Amino acid sequence: MRRLSLALAVSALALGTVGTPAAFADSTTTTTSSPDSSTTTSTSAAPTTTTTQKPRWTAPLTGLPDPSELTRHRSALTIKIDNTPAAHPQFGLEDADVVYEEIVEGQITRLAAIFNSRLPTEVGPVRSVRRTDREIVFPVGGLFTFSGGAQYAVSSIETAPVKLVQESNAGAAMFRDLSRPPPHNLLANAELLMTFDGVPKPPPALFTYRSASTPATGARVNAFYVDFASGYETSYTWDQKTFSWDRSIFGAPDITATGQRVSPANVIVMNVLYRGGVGVEGSYAQMTGSGAAEVFSAGRVQRGTWTRNTLSKPAVYKNASGQVIALTPGQTWVELADTSERAIITAQPTF
Repeated sequence: MRRLSLALAVSALALGTVGTPAAFADSTTTTTSSPDSSTTTSTSAAPTTTTTQKPRWTAPLTGLPDPSELTRHRSALTIKIDNTPAAHPQFGLEDADVVYEEIVEGQITRLAAIFNSRLPTEVGPVRSVRRTDREIVFPVGGLFTFSGGAQYAVSSIETAPVKLVQESNAGAAMFRDLSRPPPHNLLANAELLMTFDGVPKPPPALFTYRSASTPATGARVNAFYVDFASGYETSYTWDQKTFSWDRSIFGAPDITATGQRVSPANVIVMNVLYRGGVGVEGSYAQMTGSGAAEVFSAGRVQRGTWTRNTLSKPAVYKNASGQVIALTPGQTWVELADTSERAIITAQPTF
């Protein structure tokens, strides 16, 4: 599935993202007068040949072409996913449009995966809500799926513009995998969850994407890692063949339950302040205001800033020159690193 997405991304970059407007048939009438006659003759030119091309629909959360336009009629679906060693291999991450990695208590990380383009029938393991999730989902709305949580966290997500779905009201859309020990065995069916009818449809875009007319810019990078604490360091290596960043965690390649390597087209390292203390129970990532950001795309890095003036709007990422950073169409991971944590480049390119 990842290689299909990358093929679509290459197609999107090759074709660009702007549809051709319809041309209009042109008809003209001319009048001529004979020098020795008072009569006139009217002639009509043949209509010119016209071609009307329907503008291509683009999936809002990936920037990839969506000829079926299915994403036009779906909301965003955010699912909280366990990220502990016991939760691996995880289900469905290769099919997410966007994945946020957030720090929770004990400085371990959890994932908030957002689906719109593809709806896998197994996603998870599903885990509990955290206060940071409100900050993540506010701009896109839609559906939010989780497995309970502390009351302060539940009260927080209840103020977001999302419809909440958890095991108690999901019906067949959530189920237990009896081959795994609890609590790492609760899975979700994204296809069935989408029938809970979230809004808005479609969700607004979270990022700006580049087309064929916008070349990739930035310093070339071959590998980097994010120095999350408590053994959750996450590394990425540029794969020139797939045009994506191969992800590793716990010292090994990040492989999903279906055998797919997690390998997004883009990785954004977004430095945020964890209100209440990083890794402290009840704290959350403050995702309004501004901070440092590093955007890894197309085998390059652009360093700059993120700015988000209100929860209802997504963050805007700009480079050191103040220009909005355009991503490669495809899956994007956002690493919500604390202000004390960094993206550390470990290898320069060999290509």
